[in-house]
Amino acid sequence: MFTQLNPPLPVTVLDKGNGFAIAVIDYGLEHNLIWVTALDNSGEIWCAPNPKVRMQANWTAGRFMDENFHTSSGEVAPA
Repeated sequence: MFTQLNPPLPVTVLDKGNGFAIAVIDYGLEHNLIWVTALDNSGEIWCAPNPKVRMQANWTAGRFMDENFHTSSGEVAPA
């Protein structure tokens, strides 16, 4: 099943960076969800498996980035 996200969700793809998830692909019970994500820095579209995707921090929602999480550049992901 392919589901377009409206609105897109701000996410971080581990080892790739921040972007917006524009869709989710669900291949079924034996597979991870696949997040179709447009990356902010490069404009690339990546299909990332669920374990590699994190919601971006949102102070208003009380969601803070894990201080142990690092981006591909080795920096702590922005909150």
